[in-house]
Formats: sequence, structure tokens, C-alpha cells
Amino acid sequence: MNKLIEALDTNGYYIWDDFLSTEQVEDLKACMPDEWKKACIGRNDDVMREASIRSDKIHWLANSQGAAVDDFLSRMESIRRAANQHFYLGLFEYEAHFAKYEKGDFYKKHLDCFHGNENRRLTTVFYMNDSWSEEDAGELVVYDLDGNIITTLPPKSGRLFVFLSEQFPHEVLPTNKARFSIAGWFRTNGVTGNQLDIAQ
Repeated sequence: MNKLIEALDTNGYYIWDDFLSTEQVEDLKACMPDEWKKACIGRNDDVMREASIRSDKIHWLANSQGAAVDDFLSRMESIRRAANQHFYLGLFEYEAHFAKYEKGDFYKKHLDCFHGNENRRLTTVFYMNDSWSEEDAGELVVYDLDGNIITTLPPKSGRLFVFLSEQFPHEVLPTNKARFSIAGWFRTNGVTGNQLDIAQ
């Protein structure tokens, strides 16, 4: 956890390989649903489906979806507490969903906070893909606010990527085979952005 906090303080993001073991990842995958919903963009009254922007399918996480999901959410709660303790973020809750990208699916470049409702402050992406190769594609490309590429991440199983939601536009490149992840956001309780004092 100390490395996470130090990296957020210095860089605004952290790549946490082997966040979960192979067995824990398999337990999480066993909790994934049989039925998925097409993902939308926007929030509340602005929600819409736009296949030209994203084509993945999702299923929201909740307690009582299995012991592995409960364990994952408990680990996210530990991150929430640590971030609040060190950065006084006022993170109030965590929302997350399973994401399924079938062959050819993508999500174009975007920010995770919504205009006029910037209460998503910290984003997490957790990957559940065994034996991923360069030919499988589907990488996450992360940019700074000037459009420069910061890093390109293959969706390696067990990897957790944590970053400041307002500072890093990102995209999922088209994948060449089924790709699974958990995308999540720590949110404030109706508080807008520009309150995080972290060195850049």
C-alpha cells in the first residue's frame, strides 16, 4: 500500500502487478455473469449508448455476488481508506463493474470524470486475462492532459492500475480476443474536482 500512495503522490498513477494471485483471479472470473449489458457513456440524464465510442459489455459489482467479489471490494475499501488518510480526498464510495471486450471491441480516448459532475476522483482497472500476448492487442493507452502517451498497458492477469480520474485520458485499443477486467471509481459525495493537492 505504501508504494501505491508514494506513486500517486509523485506520478498520479500506480501499476500494481500481482495485486491478486492466479487462484484469486480465477475465483473472481467464476463470479462473472452469464448475461451482460451493452455499456453506455455519460451519467444520469446524459446516459446514451454510442457504439462508435465504446463497444464493451458490463455487469455492475455488488456485495453478495460471491466471496471473491466481497474480497475484492474489501481490498478496494482498504485503498479508499489509505487514499483518504494520506490525501484528504473525502472519497465516499466505490462503484465498479465487470467489463467484457469481445474480439474487435474498444473504448476510445476519454476521461473518467463527467463534465459538471466531477466526483469520480480515483480510477481502478483490474485485469483477468491469462497468457496475454502482444498479438492479442487490447492494450490500455494512458495520456497526459496534453495528449502525450504516458504508458501502454497490456491487460495482464492480476494487474491493478490506479490513477487520478481527472488527469489521465485513456483508451482501450481494439482487442483480438475476449478480454476481461473490473473497472472502478472512488467517488466523493457530491463534491466537484480540483481539490487534490498532489505534486505533478
